[in-house]
Amino acid sequence: MERVFVGIDVAKEQLDVHVRPSGEIFTVANTDAGIRELVARFKSVPEALIVMEATGGYEMPTVGTLASAGYAVVAVNPRQIRDFARAAGRLAKTDAIDAAVIARFAEVMQPPVRPLDDEHTQALSELVARRRQLLDMLAAERNRQSQARGRRGQRDLAAHVRWLSRALAEVDRDLNTTIRSSPVWRERENLLTSVPGVGDVTAHTLIADVPELGLLTRRQIAALIGLAPINHDSGTLRGRRMIGGGRANVRHVMFMAALVASRYNPVIAAFYGRLVAAGRPKKVALIAAARKLLTILNAMLRDGRAWQPA
Repeated sequence: MERVFVGIDVAKEQLDVHVRPSGEIFTVANTDAGIRELVARFKSVPEALIVMEATGGYEMPTVGTLASAGYAVVAVNPRQIRDFARAAGRLAKTDAIDAAVIARFAEVMQPPVRPLDDEHTQALSELVARRRQLLDMLAAERNRQSQARGRRGQRDLAAHVRWLSRALAEVDRDLNTTIRSSPVWRERENLLTSVPGVGDVTAHTLIADVPELGLLTRRQIAALIGLAPINHDSGTLRGRRMIGGGRANVRHVMFMAALVASRYNPVIAAFYGRLVAAGRPKKVALIAAARKLLTILNAMLRDGRAWQPA
């Protein structure tokens, strides 16, 4: 049987669907009833590969329902779809066109299907994401507080900063409780935080957002997070190696952990110091230190061994 590839453009109100190679197109509501209709339509093609963009949460009910029904479903980074569309010369943009591009991407690239996170892992990931949102809002409000001149504005901002601080503390308590409630997560947290420079935030982010940690090679995990240098060469020209893509929120957390580890972790500090002494810019040395730290954490979880500085 010819394999079927499905592209779904996800919006808040509706799901635009394009099926290849038949060319069938249809739209359903992004509601429980609409998603059930979608599942019913695909009963005759159980081997379909279904691809959609990760759109900040609107896709999760569809992904969860299709995956639990046994379909091969993948939510990919929207940047991959945009780059694919540009490469194919598809510059016009409508919901129907986007669905067609995603279906073509599924057919050509056939992205690997990863197992769906269970309910507790998704809850943990949501807590980590919420913590990040609260931190961003708190930083923005504190900046506004420092610039406010009117008494009313200062009072309102101070009240909001206090509320955000309390909400952040509650999320931190929920994170700790969630991690500690699972023996597997508790063991992973203990292994990760045994490394100087890796605190609770780094450990929780890795547990929630990088379930592949400990299962991939050092090159694969660096590429997954976006810490692997990308070549920019053409002919005899050798461009600068740069990092990019991957999971930006995890990469940011790893930078902060590497910054701390470059001072207090003897292995990372020595590595960072050698690079700086060799003339590497400090930012480049910090990226390399973050990559080395990630490699160490990956090996520790793979082997189930705590930090051993020797």
